[in-house]
Amino acid sequence: MLTRVNQAVDKLTNEINAHLNADGSFHFCFENSLETDVKMILLLKTFTEDNLLIQQLCSRLAALQHKDGYWKLYEDDNGNLSATIEAVFALLYAGYYTKKSPEIKKASDYIKLKGGLTNAHSLTKITLALYGQYPWLNLMHLPVYIILLPPKSPLSFYDFSSYGRIHLAPILLVSDSRYTVKDTKIPDMSPFLLQRDLAPLDRNTRTLLLGVYQSIKALIGLPQQLYQSARQRLLLYMLQRTESDGTLYSYTTATFYMIYALRSAGYSKHHPSIQNAINGLKTHLCRTQKGYHTQNSPSAVWDTALLMYVLQMPPSPSYDLNAGVHYLLNQQHSYYGDWMMNLPSVSPGGWGFSTSNSIHPDVDDTTAALRAISPYASSNPVIQDRFVRGLNWVTAMQNDDGGWPAFEKDKTHPLLSYVPMDGAAHASLDPSTADLTGRTIEFLGHHAKFPKTDPRIHKAIQWLKKHQEPDGSWYGRWGISYIYGTWSALTGLSAVGLSTGDPCVHNGIQWLESIQNKDGGWGESCLSDEKEQYIPLKASTPSQTAWALDALISVHKQKTPTIERGIDSLLNQLEEETAWTYQYPTGAGLPGKFYVYYHSYNYIWPLLVLKKYLALVGTVNEEKQQGTPG
Repeated sequence: MLTRVNQAVDKLTNEINAHLNADGSFHFCFENSLETDVKMILLLKTFTEDNLLIQQLCSRLAALQHKDGYWKLYEDDNGNLSATIEAVFALLYAGYYTKKSPEIKKASDYIKLKGGLTNAHSLTKITLALYGQYPWLNLMHLPVYIILLPPKSPLSFYDFSSYGRIHLAPILLVSDSRYTVKDTKIPDMSPFLLQRDLAPLDRNTRTLLLGVYQSIKALIGLPQQLYQSARQRLLLYMLQRTESDGTLYSYTTATFYMIYALRSAGYSKHHPSIQNAINGLKTHLCRTQKGYHTQNSPSAVWDTALLMYVLQMPPSPSYDLNAGVHYLLNQQHSYYGDWMMNLPSVSPGGWGFSTSNSIHPDVDDTTAALRAISPYASSNPVIQDRFVRGLNWVTAMQNDDGGWPAFEKDKTHPLLSYVPMDGAAHASLDPSTADLTGRTIEFLGHHAKFPKTDPRIHKAIQWLKKHQEPDGSWYGRWGISYIYGTWSALTGLSAVGLSTGDPCVHNGIQWLESIQNKDGGWGESCLSDEKEQYIPLKASTPSQTAWALDALISVHKQKTPTIERGIDSLLNQLEEETAWTYQYPTGAGLPGKFYVYYHSYNYIWPLLVLKKYLALVGTVNEEKQQGTPG
């Protein structure tokens, strides 16, 4: 088997290097759910005359329709109502199909069967409301005055997570003005608007909103001038967070809502802020097997940091390290972002996900970049200074409960879990998670050399122990899902000195070994994310197999039958990359709404674990030297 492992390492390395750019970066496609393609089609149709790109995006979107009429978010999904509604609306508006097209008739039957717009996601209803196809009155409406409340109020705009706020600001503006696009070509979606869709907001929702409204009134009063001030503050909030490419926080989804918010504020459709935003979104396009796709955020920084780290690992590192280090250092943030509200004395030093991201760093990208540059910090004062800046930022981001969030410290206001929007807890909060906490202490223990006795490490260990599931697994928020969280937790705990003698490590390993597939690999369905319980995929994916193997190798530190079977399965998957599981999404954003197939992941994680396996057996080139058959 070692011959096959070495051959796979060489093949993966060569394929990765073929993607290397002159500046030392890597740009792989961040292929997310259909929502971003729908939004791009709507923007292009409404604000441009780029008919060629509209047709290209529509062609891919249409090709993804299932033969039974629906669209889905992942292979074992039995259809997604919201995705189907959005796809139908975009394809009709673009003129790609008509209502008499058989594809639309099939989709219509599915939509009606599933209950129409009543059962659609809140964000789908907001998108349709922008085009006059769903009543704004039937959507949750927070008053714009919430932006005026100071951060230390019992509830304020700044209690929402950063990625929640950046979407909420434009949504508040358009819902407040009840903005709708005026265009005679907008398709009529009323056949899917059933009578119960037109019912007023339920009593609990109205009570919550009335309470918020009265609280704001009691604190600041509601004279007319404050209304205009609130709208202006929301507008400035967006404009001050647009990046150099015109996008809002480098997110396609947030930029989409911002453009309509600008229109609701009186901006012309030809205004530079709108046209620059659309042009910026065009740089988010990537080519897939079925055509062009709009990435929500290009993943260049994330991919480069991870690939640079993996390529440096023995055997035979082959990478222009100087170019890679230079690229990553250029991407380190030097501006203050919203994270500073809870950390006013901390200097910037984090990294973001995309090249255009300059003010919205996150813990995961920062630790990934720090891993990649850490080997050069001790011999280069400039890199050492940058490393320390990043390290200080990461450690400062630790939540008071001991875990790590993604973007901001202590964004855990309990009331926001009850906001009457789908996925409110995920969209509104940024709590500690097992995946962020585990990977952060893996970096701190293995690369920054923090001991287990460090108070910050001790608190993180206690957080992970407290949040372990009864079956021994951990839930991972930003990946699929329990395999992802368990991998992160176990590699982190191992890096700070915990072994199988510790019950939580022992139970985690037992759980991973218990869910190994018959083919030796691991696979988990995106349904786990929606149902909040482990649901097997009944097939193996390269990234999830690699995550499980990395955890087992990190803890056992020797070969085991489970590891051997897993390596064999991983090699088989890499050799049979045409299987549907090869492109199964293993990244997560919003349950039931947003999933990601990272094109880089089938390189990064298999190469990492195969190199660790070679180091484990201690025979990197033994077979080649001794002529041992594989």
